[in-house]
Amino acid sequence: MELAGELTIAPMLRWLTPTLTLALALAAAASAAPQRPQTPEDIFLAARAAVRAGDNDKLARYDAQLQGYLLEPYVESWMLRARLEDVGADEMRDFLARQRGSLLAEQVRREWLKALGKRQQWDLFRAEHPLLADDNSDIACYALQARWQQKDESALAEVRPHWYAPRELPEGCVPLAEALIAGGQFTSRQLWERIRILLEAGAVSAAWHTAEYLPARETPDRGQLFSIAAGPRRYLDDKKKDWTRRQTRELTLFALHRLARTDPQEAAGYWDKKLRAKFSVDEQGYVWGQLALHAARRNLPEALQWYAEAGDAPLGDEQLAWRMRASLRQGNWNEVRVTAEKMSPLQRNEPAWIYWQGRAALVLGDAAGAQTLFARIAGEHHFYARLAAEELGLAFTIPPKGYTPTPEEVAAIAREPGFQRALALYRLDQRFESAREWIWSIRAMDDKQLLAAAEFARQNEMFDRAINTADKTLALHDFSVRYLAPYREALGEKAREQQLEEAWVLGLVRQESRFIAAVRSSVGAAGLMQLMPATAKWVAGRMGMRDYSWAKVTDTGINAALGTYYLRHVLDGLDGSPVLAAAAYNAGPGRARKWRDTRPLEGAIYAETIPFNETRDYVKKVMNNTMYYAAILGGQVRSLKARLGTIAPRGGQDRLLAQRAAGEDEPQ
Repeated sequence: MELAGELTIAPMLRWLTPTLTLALALAAAASAAPQRPQTPEDIFLAARAAVRAGDNDKLARYDAQLQGYLLEPYVESWMLRARLEDVGADEMRDFLARQRGSLLAEQVRREWLKALGKRQQWDLFRAEHPLLADDNSDIACYALQARWQQKDESALAEVRPHWYAPRELPEGCVPLAEALIAGGQFTSRQLWERIRILLEAGAVSAAWHTAEYLPARETPDRGQLFSIAAGPRRYLDDKKKDWTRRQTRELTLFALHRLARTDPQEAAGYWDKKLRAKFSVDEQGYVWGQLALHAARRNLPEALQWYAEAGDAPLGDEQLAWRMRASLRQGNWNEVRVTAEKMSPLQRNEPAWIYWQGRAALVLGDAAGAQTLFARIAGEHHFYARLAAEELGLAFTIPPKGYTPTPEEVAAIAREPGFQRALALYRLDQRFESAREWIWSIRAMDDKQLLAAAEFARQNEMFDRAINTADKTLALHDFSVRYLAPYREALGEKAREQQLEEAWVLGLVRQESRFIAAVRSSVGAAGLMQLMPATAKWVAGRMGMRDYSWAKVTDTGINAALGTYYLRHVLDGLDGSPVLAAAAYNAGPGRARKWRDTRPLEGAIYAETIPFNETRDYVKKVMNNTMYYAAILGGQVRSLKARLGTIAPRGGQDRLLAQRAAGEDEPQ
């Protein structure tokens, strides 16, 4: 039939008129050519692409097509930013006046102020700077320079916080820092202090830029500095050094710090008595503090001894936080108390450290002091508030709904341009820009307005915005919005199939995706349960899922099926501990196992001593979420402490290890 068809049609082609032939060719070309954007939404996205490509001519054409469109001011702002160097003050002020009070006005004014500072147009800078809602470090430095230009010498003193920040010095602060160096107010001591801070943060290039201000006799060798950053052992193995030179000692300190990040014990091996003798007492304390920090981060038993060796050396907030965690890990409650006393008042009054101070007071026989500490946070709604309330014997209850916004209040939110833009951007999958618009729009709201905004978000299925906004209320709460449960039917069904607690699954999903079904993370995870491609493929194979493809992973049913199966698999291999399983879901089963101790460990201490900041925060929030979902769903009421349980030591039965040995490798 195909052959007959070809024979029948082919002769007809010879009789086509030239006009018809040309028309057919044009139609074919039109169908093959890329379609021009037609709708305002398509044009806006095309304009976004033009910005990224640096095509300003195309951007201007798109802007002309978008006049009157809700998101057109974005395109106008992109055009203004593209020519900040030559845009006139009248044109800029016209835009800022038309967008008064908006996020766009704030963003454009900030960029304009930076340009004005670079050009040292101080009169215009001083006129516009007070209209900016929030400074960043770049603008703050230009503001200091503007004051200094008017002979305000106090501006120089305010450079210090920028000088001791672990990042490249903002351009606006460079002339002021140079003035301080030239005037002898920043000596070699302040230069080396900044260099150490930068090297600790891994900002090697910024450290070198600072080192260039040192006297010639103290300037380190640039090649050695960057060589140490790449591999510190070679420098430490070189015994031919001039120890009378400051830069030799500082480069050695950097090498020890760099090695300690990956292997604290090896670094401590280099830090023997012979090497220590070449350093001052203060320098020795600094090294011990660095070794202790990195040992504590790896939950090594040497950490507390090395903190003791640091003596009276000043310790930063992070070092003290990890000293506290090392003390908890080893059950040294007196050291918990001592470490808290060394913290600044601000750090000591963080909820985590208030709770652990209370626990230390209990163990050390100060029951009244413990109750006072627990009472300070027990009325809040986070992980440590719940644990503190349990120590006081307070029953877990969800606060009653404090306020229900009226339809008129929700409608008022819907009329606000900022929320309209946030919704429009959200629907175009521009979630980063949408979130920024939203956060700007709610920044000064009271509890009633926040709940109205949260309800507007819920009605428009912006579940992440609804949850985050309801989370911000101070006195009037609505926990049914804070703990929304969209897709509960699909998630609950798959949780029951895998014999998982529904509240725990919902608590994990709330933390993973805030119930945004189509969300994709920067590292490639997708869907409600944020599955990575390798994990999803592995689970689909284990489940025997037919016709699986990565394109289907954001389907709520498929995502719930894959995610709960994997969660069950992880839970079974980690002694049935939801704490370990939550850590494994975020950071991988291998790490969750590695973070156990050689002895049984209280679940809350395991959670607090997780080395990864993200995973530590994640586990606490998943477990706290579970408490609220269990109460909302009317499930079994169990204390948080009971849910956290006791973490079995390393070396016990581990089903996943056995499976891996059998060749059933699961993704990490």
